[in-house]
Amino acid sequence: MAVRIHQGDLPDGLDFGSSVAVDTETMGLHANRDKLCVVQLSAGDDDAHLVQLDRKTYHAPRLKALMEDANVTKIFHYARFDVGMLKAYLGVDTSPLYCTKIASRLARTYTDRHGLKDLVREMLGIEMSKQQQSSDWGTPVLSDAQKQYAALDVIYLHELKVRLDQMLRREDRAELAQACFDFLPTRADLDLAGWPNEDIFAHS
Repeated sequence: MAVRIHQGDLPDGLDFGSSVAVDTETMGLHANRDKLCVVQLSAGDDDAHLVQLDRKTYHAPRLKALMEDANVTKIFHYARFDVGMLKAYLGVDTSPLYCTKIASRLARTYTDRHGLKDLVREMLGIEMSKQQQSSDWGTPVLSDAQKQYAALDVIYLHELKVRLDQMLRREDRAELAQACFDFLPTRADLDLAGWPNEDIFAHS
């Protein structure tokens, strides 16, 4: 696995094809307080690209264009959070998208374990370490452990999508999953607008 670091934005001419795995690293879990630091991407080719953003300007036109490219599906795990952070700091409406966590919840109803580590273990037979999840992603120089952690968060998403799509079709839930994916940008907007926990569809 090759991990490539890019400062500020993606390099010109980098082509991810028709789908790109995406994840974000932040200073915390609150979009209005904790800044977006790193965006990692993979085309599913065993290479990971880590963009360390300029947190003063967030000027990243090539990365922003990719997130809004209608011809490229963005694959996330727990897209709700990442899409919200990308909207808050890069000002982009990310689409089209796919979320392996939602796909897992719809397809793998025999379990309540839908974390990325659990998915990779069951579906791919690989053990992942989440040790660096709570480390300082605002540091100017990422450690080798941080680079490895960030890369692994995107490197398996394409293969997981293939396996989950097979299950969704088998259980006749592919269309339902797609409807959920289409709604995710709105769900992220609700989070940013102050409705992170309230179910606005509830009766009371």
